[in-house]
Amino acid sequence: MEILHVSAECYPVAKVGGLGDVVGALPKYQYELGAIAKVVVPAYRNKYYDTHEFDVVHQAGMWLGHDWYHFNVLKERNNELGFDLYLVDIPGLLDTPGVYGYPNDTERFLAFQIAVLDWVNEWNHQPDVIHCHDHHTGLVPFLMAYGYKYERMREVPSVLTIHNAQYQGQFGWDKLYLIPSFDLWKAGLLDWGGAINPLAAAVKCAWRVTTVSPGYLEELYQQANGLEWLINHERAKTVGIINGIDTAVWDPETDHMVQANYDLETVAQGKGENKQALCERFGLDASLPLVSFIGRLVGDKGADLLPEIISRTLHELPGEVNFLVLGSGDPHVEWSLQQTRHDVSYGFNLHIGYNEALSHLIYAGSDFLLMPSRVEPCGLNQLYALRYGTVPMVRSTGGLKDTVTDFGDPNGFGIRFNQAGVWDACYSVKRAVELFNDTTHLSEIRLRGMRLNHSWGRSAQQYLDVYNSMKG
Repeated sequence: MEILHVSAECYPVAKVGGLGDVVGALPKYQYELGAIAKVVVPAYRNKYYDTHEFDVVHQAGMWLGHDWYHFNVLKERNNELGFDLYLVDIPGLLDTPGVYGYPNDTERFLAFQIAVLDWVNEWNHQPDVIHCHDHHTGLVPFLMAYGYKYERMREVPSVLTIHNAQYQGQFGWDKLYLIPSFDLWKAGLLDWGGAINPLAAAVKCAWRVTTVSPGYLEELYQQANGLEWLINHERAKTVGIINGIDTAVWDPETDHMVQANYDLETVAQGKGENKQALCERFGLDASLPLVSFIGRLVGDKGADLLPEIISRTLHELPGEVNFLVLGSGDPHVEWSLQQTRHDVSYGFNLHIGYNEALSHLIYAGSDFLLMPSRVEPCGLNQLYALRYGTVPMVRSTGGLKDTVTDFGDPNGFGIRFNQAGVWDACYSVKRAVELFNDTTHLSEIRLRGMRLNHSWGRSAQQYLDVYNSMKG
């Protein structure tokens, strides 16, 4: 079976969030199960592009509305990721240092999808499955089914994975002319809420729709940012599959980004050394419990709650706990956190920005990881935390509810709270401080979490089962 994954992100090529981690790991594990998995992403002008060698495997041109663009498809020469990696290079559109946030994002990702389809349309054979990820690739299933020049791709099965339904890529009908010619009787498939909605179109047109956890799929039936009726209508072709993690990348025993490596036998000493290095770097007291947050500083993640959670906790528990935040996002949240650091005289520090190496050190050196998310389709951070012996403190939603049980329950290994609010989170921090002071119990819970298996093996097989279910 040959699968082509089409995505805006793929770690380590380009990563903004969990989408990049998933697309960087799932194909590798599918390869190990005997499938031929390939990935195609845009050729952003970033460090990965500058430091790797590529062969040009396809050259062509395409119309995007009234504009003509030349594009190249590049193949990474050394197969270092464990699967075939292709980059679509479109000078003038995709040759940007960043992934998102440009005024012409609609045109950029439309051009990417058209280039991918034009390229695959020229293959001597056809892939067995085209697997699309999120709205940036949402028009691919529609064009495969109804685009005039892609008629030979009609019978190629398509899969959509929804990583986050909050982002749907809507744009106005005034840009319809940018889309390659298709059967206009099918234009209604593009529409949702009076706009062209790529995510809704993919839900309608893909042969199968998956979400990144069973819990998130259940939530989408009730709350999907306007797509609730549609997802319920397409319920028969939906399935929730929990994400895994790449245990070769995320392994405290071999991780070269941490201060000290450790395993189940040496976790106390290893985490202690990493915590000491982390606290020295950020001016914190290594003898106190360290509660960390890693992620995008946006409302979905509950990051706007952090300033009040931190200030209230440090007021109520002075000298009893430390906080550390790594992330970037909403400028107001960034500013509020920086103000909080100035307002409190001890116990809190932060790093604004994205730093992969620092995130590894924080997982290894922290005692607890706080995730007060309002929306969390799967969540990978809690799985990384468990792998590194860090106790996740999570709001009971989506994939967090699927993957974390409270330590008050039999065989529990985390801390859960029900509301994405300051009071619930602060109460959980107090529980964490009490647990930290019970060293025997904390050690048991750490080991329980580290022994869990969240590798991609089982999930990769579930995706293969989905693909096989589409065979005639």
